[in-house]
Amino acid sequence: MRVGAAALAGGLFGVAGTLCFLLAFGTDYWLVASDDCGPYSWPREETEANGTEIRLARTSGSPPPPPFLTLHHEGFFWRCVFQVEPTAVALLATVYTNQPESKSCVQGYLFPLPVALGHVPHQSYDATAVFRGFWTVLIILGLVAALTGGFLLVCGVSFLSHKLFKLGGAFLIAAACLFLLTLLLYVLWMEAVEVRRYVLQERGETCPQARVSVHYGPSFMAAGAGVPLELVSGLVFTLAGRALQASK
Repeated sequence: MRVGAAALAGGLFGVAGTLCFLLAFGTDYWLVASDDCGPYSWPREETEANGTEIRLARTSGSPPPPPFLTLHHEGFFWRCVFQVEPTAVALLATVYTNQPESKSCVQGYLFPLPVALGHVPHQSYDATAVFRGFWTVLIILGLVAALTGGFLLVCGVSFLSHKLFKLGGAFLIAAACLFLLTLLLYVLWMEAVEVRRYVLQERGETCPQARVSVHYGPSFMAAGAGVPLELVSGLVFTLAGRALQASK
């Protein structure tokens, strides 16, 4: 009875933690930033998320645009920009107003941290290459570990196998540790790298006094919420496995 109750509690924590990891992996809101430098131009013609080709560069001689904020958000798959009113709150506007018809996106090349557009490698962003590579490996391994642990635990509950309980718990603990390392690496990038320069990119030369605001986005927060849930779930199933082994 105690093992069954522990398995139920651990399962609920594990499902919630894995859903948080999936949400963090599948959404593109790790970095949320805003600037008042003016219209954003990709260095070359790109495509939107819906596959429509766009060209954001302004023609010479066109009238200057009215004041607005350029909002940025990016994650594992996409990097997007769009414009809002100067009074908009960056985090709220990013989540609620960036519909496909009002934003422009380019593929993130499966790198969650900065990838220079145009010529690669870019002299300004070479220092982030190590961060990008480790970030990608850690987030994929963490997600695979969480899903594998969940599968093993489903089998363990079905067959009351203490070995599967302990093995599944170990995978969940590993997933929590991997995502914790992912978060720490992302924080290190945010705090150690000149994120302002990355957000402005080439426009920074024409807007040296531009105001840039950088935030940890909802995807980052979802991953942070999933770490303790997954860790508790893994510990509960590990202890339940030991208790089940001792009862036999």
